[in-house]
Amino acid sequence: MRQLRALFLLASLLLSGTGKAEIVVVASNRSGPIELTREQAEKLYLGRSVTLGDGTPVSLVDLPNGSLRDEFYLKLTGKNPAQIQAYWSHLVFTGRALPPREAASLVEARQWLSGTPNLIGYIDRAELTGGMRVLLRLP
Repeated sequence: MRQLRALFLLASLLLSGTGKAEIVVVASNRSGPIELTREQAEKLYLGRSVTLGDGTPVSLVDLPNGSLRDEFYLKLTGKNPAQIQAYWSHLVFTGRALPPREAASLVEARQWLSGTPNLIGYIDRAELTGGMRVLLRLP
């Protein structure tokens, strides 16, 4: 019986670490007052808009290819990595838009996001730093 309990405990501990991240869309505290809806974020990250609802121009940062980036696009747009790549390839080829600037690492993205006004990006909630403000949560 003890072995069974120990095995159950071990299994539950292993499975508890496999949960999805809570992704947050953030901007620098140095930015002016930014209000962002899910629809606006989707328009920005799909190249359909380059400004906020009040006309404020913004720039975007993307994380390097990986699970967090894939999860972000799936949660925000409903598109998987292949669909996002094809979507952006079409926009770039037709000259309609350029994709967000890609950071080389999470560390670089956090530095940009905490220090650059009107730059919007996304990170795992656990990676928030003091220089960032949450604009939108994607649970």
